Amino acid sequence: MDIDSIYIVIPAYEPDEKLIALIDELSSKNTYKLIVVDDGSSSDKKDIFDNIKDKACLLTHEVNRGKGAALRTAFTYIKNTCEGNYSVITADADGQHKPADIMRIADALKEHPDKLVMGCRRFKGDIPLRSRFGNNMTKAVFKFAAGVGVSDTQTGLRGFSDRLTDFMLGLSGDRYEYEMNMLLEAARDGIGFYEVPIETVYLDENKSSHFNPIKDSFRIYKDILKFSCSSLLSFCVDYVLYSVIFALSGSIKLSNVIARVFSSIFNFLLNKKVVFKNKEKIYKTALKYFALAAVILAVNTFLLDLIVKYVIKNEYIAKIIVEVLLFLFSWTAQRSFVFKKKGLTTDEQK
Repeated sequence: MDIDSIYIVIPAYEPDEKLIALIDELSSKNTYKLIVVDDGSSSDKKDIFDNIKDKACLLTHEVNRGKGAALRTAFTYIKNTCEGNYSVITADADGQHKPADIMRIADALKEHPDKLVMGCRRFKGDIPLRSRFGNNMTKAVFKFAAGVGVSDTQTGLRGFSDRLTDFMLGLSGDRYEYEMNMLLEAARDGIGFYEVPIETVYLDENKSSHFNPIKDSFRIYKDILKFSCSSLLSFCVDYVLYSVIFALSGSIKLSNVIARVFSSIFNFLLNKKVVFKNKEKIYKTALKYFALAAVILAVNTFLLDLIVKYVIKNEYIAKIIVEVLLFLFSWTAQRSFVFKKKGLTTDEQK
């Protein structure tokens, strides 16, 4: 892809001299257009911003609005002022992203304009416990929730082409949750990830990190919680129908089949519209969903009959046990097969 302009966007709140050093080195390349967003820093940082304003376009927030808001301000400016094709790279102001790695992101964007290019640290060697724990936890849960692996969910060094500008501007979140929303929504929309290995730099034991393992991970857990609520509501429909029909007929198999047919229709509509926010034509997803539902129903009925005969004689308790056993299988299958987004991949530069 031919790129007319490469923008490097650096949101800055209360920066120090490391921002000056980064701007000096990047501006010496005469390759990039630099944009720094002063996100409501205090007046004693004026000298730092004065030092760089001749080398970078300086955008200012009068009050601190957060990293997400700062990025959107820069993206809006680029969209409204740039003519021709362009790419955008976001980097942090604290010196953790080396100019050489920023340039590697720019090179990768030329070959992968449709993907979100990410500078990913390798977390080897002497890594602060907070960073190692935070990344490992969110990495594992993100892969389970989104169906695609990302080796560094917390990196602020990212790049995208002008094709993804509207996507970036449509993301919610004004503060650090914006970057997690970027990953989650990219996964939902089928935007692939391309990873570029970068140097791992930690300054002062990474005390400047704003990552909150509980708060930030909730953005990932939220989808699983929505699926759990959907499954719980569907189970309630299923269980009530199962209990009523079993009380009337005395047949486990008949009760289970009829209850599952109605609860599956309810669950399909809820998951398509609310949980996975799938935009594919309804007949396509319905065909895959009910094929999966038929498989789960067969397994469900077989296990239910088996447990009642050989493990627990109580049909109602057995029903609950089987539903719990099949929950994770159902989540994985629906995410990966029924409501999967096209183009969802992670590639890595070797």
